[in-house]
Amino acid sequence: MKKLLLRLVVYVLSFVVFVGGIGMLGLMRSQNDFYGTVRHEPVPYLQGVHPPKYDATKPTVAVLLANVDTEVFDFMIPYDLFSRTNAFNVFAVAPDHGVKSLSGGLDVVPHYSYKELDKLLGKSPDIIVVPYMPIVDEKKYQPTREWIKQHSSSKTTLLSICGGSGNLADAGLLKGKSAATHWQAIPGISWQYPDTHWEENLRYVHEGNIITSAGQTAGIDAVLYMIAQKLGEPIAAKIAKEINYPSYHFVQNPKVDPFHMDIKFSTYVLNNAFHWNKKQMGVLLYNGMDEISLSSIFDSYADTGTTQVLTVSSSDAPVVTKHHLNIVARHQIANAPKLDKMIVPGGNAKTLAAADVKLWSEKGNANETLLIHSDSPNRYAFEAPLEDLAKQEDLLTAKHAVKRLEYRANHIHLEGKPFPLETYSNMLLTGLLTLLIAFFIDRRFIMKKTIFKSHKQAS
Repeated sequence: MKKLLLRLVVYVLSFVVFVGGIGMLGLMRSQNDFYGTVRHEPVPYLQGVHPPKYDATKPTVAVLLANVDTEVFDFMIPYDLFSRTNAFNVFAVAPDHGVKSLSGGLDVVPHYSYKELDKLLGKSPDIIVVPYMPIVDEKKYQPTREWIKQHSSSKTTLLSICGGSGNLADAGLLKGKSAATHWQAIPGISWQYPDTHWEENLRYVHEGNIITSAGQTAGIDAVLYMIAQKLGEPIAAKIAKEINYPSYHFVQNPKVDPFHMDIKFSTYVLNNAFHWNKKQMGVLLYNGMDEISLSSIFDSYADTGTTQVLTVSSSDAPVVTKHHLNIVARHQIANAPKLDKMIVPGGNAKTLAAADVKLWSEKGNANETLLIHSDSPNRYAFEAPLEDLAKQEDLLTAKHAVKRLEYRANHIHLEGKPFPLETYSNMLLTGLLTLLIAFFIDRRFIMKKTIFKSHKQAS
């Protein structure tokens, strides 16, 4: 009986150590590919890069950038939406002027440092947008925490997007309050900050001078709600129509049925752990591109565990987006690596990016070039990428991406393989190799010893 128990322990431990260990290494690598893609390439010459013009008659929105990493959707979408109103000064603000990396590998040049904005305004900004900023380096994050706390008076509205509510809780600003966050984060954040009531069935929560939103697209609802509060509901409705947002009704009534973990979430975890041969996809940056379309590529593909996104532009000079955000590519067309796919985002890409696309077709190297929004410019920007993800990967991966983005409309039509064959095959192969290792240990050190002992007793 003891020998049987020992053999069982060997097999179980082998699977824990080898399958679990390999899966954990894959998971850490995938998460680092998305949340840890800090720029290592030399920073190009930034002389002449200027912030948008400051108008003292307009209220100011500060969209924060951390020193280590900031979630791309959480930053780009509120920056885009507030800018579209033409009623606010909208600035990208960071602890210093260094180029800041967004999740998935998009690099942004801040308009102002915290100190510079304080000096420019002479007071706190009217609105501070707090994206999800993972606190992986306490020393580097500390200036951001302190600046949020310094400007948390009732005269400033704090608006968190998705996991950014965790940053507000970290600053001690959600004690005794109700708040929303991404549905996947609810179990962990409830344990970490039990003195906050975390709402699971609301797209956003407004309490006092703080508005917190749930997962990504719920951030659109929260920003539009904020715009309606400041400028009137017709302006918010106009912006929603401009971006073809299909869920405007949540702006007026944010109540929803909560999401829960299911098999699609397990596929997301397994893709991150065991999808080793990741697609190499480029995104072409060009002047005048809109921020929502650009964000849709990173959040739809890069946070699936299946795809790495590389930024490419025609030169090493910063690209200026539609609303005066300065972004920097990590590769130029002339030296870009071989890619599985090149994505050119934006409904106006055929005209705005014509010269860049032509240069790419002459000098670039990709199996496919896709102007993903140009053929359907009157759709919400995230729909075409999610449909393309299903074709590139599989339905389970794409369905979880839809759910992860908290997209609740029925405008997406997914077609593709039913499940991620490569992910499951890699996991099965790892399991079979582990079984062989456990069998070898069993034969070499347990069964052999038992047989030897039996022979010795017989003699």
